[in-house]
Amino acid sequence: MSRKADSRRRPGRLDAGTAWISYSDMMAALLLVFVLVLTYSVYQYFSMLETKTEELNLQQSQLLSKQNDLDSALTAIEEQKGLLNTQQQTLTEQEATIAAAQAELQEKEDALALAQSNLDDAQSLLQAQQTALDSQQQKLDDLVGVRTKIIRALSDALASANLKASVDKNTGDIVLESSVFFDVGKYTIKESGQALLNRFIPLYLSVLLSDEYADYMGEIIIEGHTDTQGTYLVNLELSQQRALSVATYCLQMDGLTAQQQEKLRQMLTAKGRSYSDPVYAEDGTVDMDASRRVEFKFRLKDSEMIDEMRSILSGDGE
Repeated sequence: MSRKADSRRRPGRLDAGTAWISYSDMMAALLLVFVLVLTYSVYQYFSMLETKTEELNLQQSQLLSKQNDLDSALTAIEEQKGLLNTQQQTLTEQEATIAAAQAELQEKEDALALAQSNLDDAQSLLQAQQTALDSQQQKLDDLVGVRTKIIRALSDALASANLKASVDKNTGDIVLESSVFFDVGKYTIKESGQALLNRFIPLYLSVLLSDEYADYMGEIIIEGHTDTQGTYLVNLELSQQRALSVATYCLQMDGLTAQQQEKLRQMLTAKGRSYSDPVYAEDGTVDMDASRRVEFKFRLKDSEMIDEMRSILSGDGE
């Protein structure tokens, strides 16, 4: 009985051990699979982590590069901004310089316009002066020509009348010896002087107050001159009295026409010169007799201009 019973229990034990072994193998296989899966998963994780890390590092590198590029761009922008500010400042300075140059140019243009205006005025004035000068030159030529004709006419008239009186060829002044008119130290006209004046004055005035020359005549002058004896003032009074005596006699002369007397009153002048203009002899001493004299002079209208022009032309005005 016991063997049969043992024989019936033994197969059950074998099945249970086999099942347990199979279960153990299965669990081991599962564990192995789990380990393999876990290992694979870990491997995949670390592989992916490495990849992601590399990608992250790459992105960080790219980001850093972009950051560097951005910094460089910002630096370049700052530099460009600084350059722009410098250029803006330079432009402002140039605009100020241009404005100053334009203002200076405007001032120069205004000055040039003023100078041009002054030049135009000066040219107009010069033209007017040239016209006046031409007119004065024409008058001068006419007056010089008239003076020359009068001097020639006086010389011819005196020569025809056989009157001994010298006519200055440049001025037309006529000198008459004082001894014919006055005694020494006196101013009363002697008969010989009156006779000479009666012949000389009508002839003299017939030339100066003729229709041909009367309009040119400005003044007739009678000058009295003395020698150098005595004081200047005494001789001045004597020479003035002598000139006045001759002028008075001429104005009261019967041999003149009413027209000649009227013109003579308008232009006759008497001057005493004392011994301010003596006559010198060849040895340089004063010729007393020649210094005592009466001179008849005439002045044409604008004669001062003639005298000035003659002085300039002769070089005395330098």
